[in-house]
Amino acid sequence: MIAYILRRLLLAIPTLFIVALMVFFLVRMIPGDPAQVMLGEGADPAAIAALHAELGLDKPIYVQFAAWLGHVFSGDLGNSITTGEPVSMLLITRAETTGIVVLISVGLATLIAIAAGTLAAWRRGGKLDLAVMSGASLILAVPSFWLGLLLLLVFGVWLHWLPVVGYIPFSEDPWGAMLFLILPIATLTISESGVLIRMMRSSAIDVLRLDYVTHARAKGLSERAVLSRHVFPNAFAPTLTLVGLTLGRLFGGIAVIETVFTLPGLGRLMVTGVLSRDYPVVQGCLLFTALIYVVVNLIVDLLYPLFDPRVTVE
Repeated sequence: MIAYILRRLLLAIPTLFIVALMVFFLVRMIPGDPAQVMLGEGADPAAIAALHAELGLDKPIYVQFAAWLGHVFSGDLGNSITTGEPVSMLLITRAETTGIVVLISVGLATLIAIAAGTLAAWRRGGKLDLAVMSGASLILAVPSFWLGLLLLLVFGVWLHWLPVVGYIPFSEDPWGAMLFLILPIATLTISESGVLIRMMRSSAIDVLRLDYVTHARAKGLSERAVLSRHVFPNAFAPTLTLVGLTLGRLFGGIAVIETVFTLPGLGRLMVTGVLSRDYPVVQGCLLFTALIYVVVNLIVDLLYPLFDPRVTVE
């Protein structure tokens, strides 16, 4: 097991290097000059040139890449061009908010998908199946930002049950922070449950057709035992893969939800970095997202044998 983990981590190094290479050069293809953005449109050319030299932007691009990569290997992602703060500290503080929202939302969406998808497959073609699949299809058709705005309107503006804008860090007031996160978590839970329900239902239908399920029923096992002990472990493996991909995608692509609910997360940090041409921030965010993808996929691979006995980790 340990050898397998180490081998996967070593294989991730070339992947992260290619990501770092692409990120570095693509970010510099964004139109605009960070020095110009910082100093304003009417800045003196001499001041712009001096700021270029201070930021190291006057050096050849391959020299900039080599210097940045050397700092990355030492754990230094550089400082934000606009604020001067260390990028690593920005990532840590912003990742807390994003991580809480994403992990809770995907966890709840997974539980909903397991229950609804399994029941829909068990009653395939019936009213329950029709209701579950209609709901999942409706969820897939509704944009997440529109759903978020609707929840804000109903529970924040009309009913005044929950705060509309703002955020309180967990370190200051955990209960107050959760009040601000209820609506974002509810939005993501509903939005992500649709595709997970469809995947779980499809996998469960395939498993219900297998001979060992028929044999389990012939032995006199209850339907609850058949679904929990025989159908769920084998049907959940494909859904687990989708859960891993969803986690990685949301860590880097939650900017819209964070903007709707004014949350200081990774997504908004990346968008702000792009708009201000803050190269270190954008590079750090994208590299961190790639690392999350690698780690999540590794965890999914390690969990696979727990749900599918046909898969073993050698």
